[in-house]
Amino acid sequence: MKNRIQLFSAILFCFGAAFTNAQAQTNDSSNAQVGVKGGVNFSNMYTEDVDDNNVLTSFNAGFYASIPLNSFVAIQPEFLFSRKGSELVYDNAFASGTAKFKLNYIEVPVLVKINLTDNINIHAGPYFAYLIDGQVTNESDGGTYNFEDNFDNDDFNKFDVGLSAGLGFDFDSIGIGARYNYGLSTVGKERSFAGTTYTFPDGKNSNVSLYLALKLN
Repeated sequence: MKNRIQLFSAILFCFGAAFTNAQAQTNDSSNAQVGVKGGVNFSNMYTEDVDDNNVLTSFNAGFYASIPLNSFVAIQPEFLFSRKGSELVYDNAFASGTAKFKLNYIEVPVLVKINLTDNINIHAGPYFAYLIDGQVTNESDGGTYNFEDNFDNDDFNKFDVGLSAGLGFDFDSIGIGARYNYGLSTVGKERSFAGTTYTFPDGKNSNVSLYLALKLN
Protein backbone atom coordinates (compact mmCIF):
# COMPACT_ATOMS: atom_id res chain seq x y z
CA MET A 1 0.00 0.00 0.00
CA LYS A 2 2.83 2.39 0.92
CA ASN A 3 4.54 1.79 -2.45
CA ARG A 4 1.26 2.36 -4.25
CA ILE A 5 0.71 5.70 -2.52
CA GLN A 6 4.30 6.77 -3.26
CA LEU A 7 3.95 5.91 -6.95
CA PHE A 8 0.57 7.63 -7.19
CA SER A 9 2.06 10.74 -5.55
CA ALA A 10 4.99 10.72 -7.98
CA ILE A 11 2.67 10.48 -10.99
CA LEU A 12 0.48 13.24 -9.61
CA PHE A 13 3.53 15.46 -8.99
CA CYS A 14 4.81 14.93 -12.57
CA PHE A 15 1.44 15.78 -14.07
CA GLY A 16 1.08 18.76 -11.76
CA ALA A 17 4.44 20.08 -12.96
CA ALA A 18 3.36 19.69 -16.59
CA PHE A 19 0.00 21.31 -15.79
CA THR A 20 1.71 24.25 -14.06
CA ASN A 21 4.16 24.64 -16.94
CA ALA A 22 1.32 24.71 -19.43
CA GLN A 23 -0.54 27.27 -17.34
CA ALA A 24 2.57 29.47 -17.26
CA GLN A 25 2.83 29.24 -21.03
CA THR A 26 -0.66 30.68 -21.40
CA ASN A 27 0.95 34.05 -20.75
CA ASP A 28 3.11 33.55 -23.85
CA SER A 29 0.70 31.81 -26.17
CA SER A 30 -3.05 32.23 -26.47
CA ASN A 31 -3.21 28.69 -27.90
CA ALA A 32 -1.98 26.93 -24.76
CA GLN A 33 -4.81 25.19 -22.94
CA VAL A 34 -5.54 23.45 -19.65
CA GLY A 35 -8.81 21.83 -18.77
CA VAL A 36 -10.86 18.97 -17.42
CA LYS A 37 -12.36 16.13 -19.40
CA GLY A 38 -14.47 13.05 -18.98
CA GLY A 39 -16.53 10.60 -20.89
CA VAL A 40 -17.76 7.08 -21.51
CA ASN A 41 -15.61 3.96 -21.95
CA PHE A 42 -16.58 0.92 -24.00
CA SER A 43 -13.96 -1.65 -23.06
CA ASN A 44 -13.18 -5.32 -23.38
CA MET A 45 -10.15 -7.59 -23.43
CA TYR A 46 -8.61 -9.40 -26.36
CA THR A 47 -6.13 -12.25 -26.76
CA GLU A 48 -5.36 -12.31 -30.48
CA ASP A 49 -7.93 -10.32 -32.44
CA VAL A 50 -9.91 -7.37 -31.12
CA ASP A 51 -13.68 -7.79 -31.35
CA ASP A 52 -16.76 -6.07 -29.95
CA ASN A 53 -17.86 -8.94 -27.70
CA ASN A 54 -18.19 -8.67 -23.90
CA VAL A 55 -18.12 -4.87 -23.84
CA LEU A 56 -18.18 -3.16 -20.43
CA THR A 57 -19.65 0.36 -20.38
CA SER A 58 -17.93 2.61 -17.83
CA PHE A 59 -16.29 6.04 -17.57
CA ASN A 60 -13.11 8.14 -17.55
CA ALA A 61 -12.39 11.56 -16.00
CA GLY A 62 -9.40 13.80 -15.35
CA PHE A 63 -7.26 16.72 -16.49
CA TYR A 64 -5.35 17.65 -19.62
CA ALA A 65 -2.81 20.22 -20.78
CA SER A 66 -2.29 21.12 -24.44
CA ILE A 67 1.14 22.66 -25.07
CA PRO A 68 1.53 24.08 -28.62
CA LEU A 69 4.77 23.63 -30.52
CA ASN A 70 3.39 25.75 -33.35
CA SER A 71 -0.04 26.51 -34.82
CA PHE A 72 -0.22 23.02 -36.31
CA VAL A 73 1.18 20.66 -33.65
CA ALA A 74 0.78 20.43 -29.86
CA ILE A 75 1.81 18.00 -27.12
CA GLN A 76 -1.08 16.93 -24.92
CA PRO A 77 -0.40 15.05 -21.66
CA GLU A 78 -3.41 13.89 -19.67
CA PHE A 79 -4.02 12.51 -16.18
CA LEU A 80 -7.12 10.32 -16.02
CA PHE A 81 -9.03 7.87 -13.88
CA SER A 82 -10.24 5.21 -16.31
CA ARG A 83 -12.26 2.08 -15.64
CA LYS A 84 -11.75 -0.77 -18.09
CA GLY A 85 -12.57 -4.47 -18.19
CA SER A 86 -15.23 -6.65 -19.79
CA GLU A 87 -18.80 -7.84 -19.34
CA LEU A 88 -20.28 -11.26 -20.04
CA VAL A 89 -24.01 -11.89 -20.40
CA TYR A 90 -24.79 -15.59 -20.02
CA ASP A 91 -27.88 -17.76 -20.27
CA ASN A 92 -27.57 -21.52 -19.85
CA ALA A 93 -29.40 -24.47 -18.31
CA PHE A 94 -28.13 -23.62 -14.82
CA ALA A 95 -28.37 -19.84 -14.58
CA SER A 96 -28.58 -16.56 -16.47
CA GLY A 97 -27.19 -13.17 -15.61
CA THR A 98 -24.32 -10.74 -16.10
CA ALA A 99 -20.73 -11.02 -14.90
CA LYS A 100 -18.50 -7.92 -14.91
CA PHE A 101 -14.73 -7.68 -14.65
CA LYS A 102 -13.72 -4.11 -13.69
CA LEU A 103 -10.19 -2.65 -13.63
CA ASN A 104 -9.56 0.84 -12.24
CA TYR A 105 -6.50 2.62 -13.65
CA ILE A 106 -4.68 5.90 -13.27
CA GLU A 107 -3.85 6.55 -16.92
CA VAL A 108 -1.39 9.03 -18.43
CA PRO A 109 -1.61 9.43 -22.23
CA VAL A 110 1.09 11.55 -23.89
CA LEU A 111 -0.32 12.58 -27.24
CA VAL A 112 0.82 14.45 -30.31
CA LYS A 113 -2.11 16.58 -31.42
CA ILE A 114 -2.26 17.71 -35.05
CA ASN A 115 -4.70 20.49 -35.92
CA LEU A 116 -6.11 19.75 -39.36
CA THR A 117 -8.25 22.89 -39.17
CA ASP A 118 -9.14 25.39 -36.44
CA ASN A 119 -11.80 23.00 -35.17
CA ILE A 120 -10.66 19.48 -36.15
CA ASN A 121 -7.71 17.55 -34.80
CA ILE A 122 -6.26 14.08 -34.82
CA HIS A 123 -4.12 12.86 -31.94
CA ALA A 124 -2.00 9.81 -31.22
CA GLY A 125 0.67 8.57 -28.85
CA PRO A 126 1.45 6.13 -26.07
CA TYR A 127 -0.41 5.77 -22.81
CA PHE A 128 0.91 4.52 -19.48
CA ALA A 129 -1.42 3.21 -16.77
CA TYR A 130 -1.18 2.05 -13.16
CA LEU A 131 -3.75 -0.38 -11.79
CA ILE A 132 -5.37 0.80 -8.55
CA ASP A 133 -7.66 -2.19 -7.96
CA GLY A 134 -10.05 -4.59 -9.62
CA GLN A 135 -13.47 -6.07 -8.99
CA VAL A 136 -15.44 -9.05 -10.26
CA THR A 137 -19.22 -9.04 -9.83
CA ASN A 138 -21.98 -11.41 -10.83
CA GLU A 139 -25.66 -10.55 -10.97
CA SER A 140 -27.82 -13.59 -11.70
CA ASP A 141 -31.54 -13.65 -12.37
CA GLY A 142 -33.21 -14.26 -9.03
CA GLY A 143 -30.04 -13.35 -7.12
CA THR A 144 -29.06 -16.94 -6.32
CA TYR A 145 -25.50 -16.63 -7.62
CA ASN A 146 -24.82 -12.97 -6.88
CA PHE A 147 -21.36 -12.10 -5.59
CA GLU A 148 -18.81 -9.28 -5.50
CA ASP A 149 -15.07 -9.86 -5.08
CA ASN A 150 -12.50 -7.09 -4.74
CA PHE A 151 -8.85 -7.47 -5.73
CA ASP A 152 -5.80 -5.30 -5.23
CA ASN A 153 -3.20 -4.79 -7.93
CA ASP A 154 -1.01 -7.60 -6.56
CA ASP A 155 -3.47 -10.02 -8.19
CA PHE A 156 -2.81 -8.57 -11.65
CA ASN A 157 -0.05 -6.77 -13.52
CA LYS A 158 0.30 -3.34 -11.97
CA PHE A 159 1.24 -1.52 -15.16
CA ASP A 160 -0.39 -1.29 -18.54
CA VAL A 161 1.04 0.37 -21.63
CA GLY A 162 -0.49 0.85 -25.03
CA LEU A 163 -1.23 3.08 -28.00
CA SER A 164 -3.91 5.77 -28.30
CA ALA A 165 -5.35 7.46 -31.37
CA GLY A 166 -8.40 9.63 -31.85
CA LEU A 167 -10.31 12.39 -33.57
CA GLY A 168 -11.36 15.60 -31.82
CA PHE A 169 -13.48 18.67 -32.50
CA ASP A 170 -12.49 21.90 -30.72
CA PHE A 171 -14.74 24.88 -30.09
CA ASP A 172 -14.38 28.07 -28.07
CA SER A 173 -14.76 26.57 -24.60
CA ILE A 174 -15.36 22.86 -25.12
CA GLY A 175 -14.07 19.96 -27.13
CA ILE A 176 -15.58 16.59 -28.03
CA GLY A 177 -14.05 13.53 -29.57
CA ALA A 178 -13.53 9.80 -29.77
CA ARG A 179 -10.41 7.79 -28.98
CA TYR A 180 -9.25 4.19 -29.17
CA ASN A 181 -6.75 2.64 -26.73
CA TYR A 182 -4.97 -0.53 -27.81
CA GLY A 183 -3.32 -2.26 -24.86
CA LEU A 184 0.03 -4.00 -25.31
CA SER A 185 0.34 -5.56 -21.82
CA THR A 186 -1.41 -8.69 -20.57
CA VAL A 187 -3.74 -7.89 -17.67
CA GLY A 188 -3.20 -11.11 -15.70
CA LYS A 189 -0.11 -12.54 -14.08
CA GLU A 190 1.40 -15.90 -14.89
CA ARG A 191 0.50 -18.47 -12.22
CA SER A 192 1.19 -22.12 -11.50
CA PHE A 193 -1.26 -24.73 -10.26
CA ALA A 194 -0.66 -28.48 -9.96
CA GLY A 195 2.35 -28.26 -12.24
CA THR A 196 0.46 -26.29 -14.91
CA THR A 197 1.31 -22.67 -15.80
CA TYR A 198 -1.50 -20.36 -16.82
CA THR A 199 -2.31 -16.65 -17.05
CA PHE A 200 -5.58 -15.20 -15.75
CA PRO A 201 -7.00 -13.14 -17.23
CA ASP A 202 -5.04 -13.92 -20.39
CA GLY A 203 -6.06 -10.77 -22.24
CA LYS A 204 -5.06 -7.19 -23.05
CA ASN A 205 -7.14 -4.04 -22.73
CA SER A 206 -9.08 -2.64 -25.68
CA ASN A 207 -11.05 0.54 -25.12
CA VAL A 208 -13.09 3.07 -27.11
CA SER A 209 -13.89 6.31 -25.31
CA LEU A 210 -16.14 9.25 -26.13
CA TYR A 211 -15.17 12.39 -24.27
CA LEU A 212 -16.17 15.96 -23.50
CA ALA A 213 -13.43 18.45 -22.58
CA LEU A 214 -13.96 21.79 -20.83
CA LYS A 215 -11.26 24.43 -21.30
CA LEU A 216 -10.29 26.36 -18.17
CA ASN A 217 -8.44 29.22 -19.87
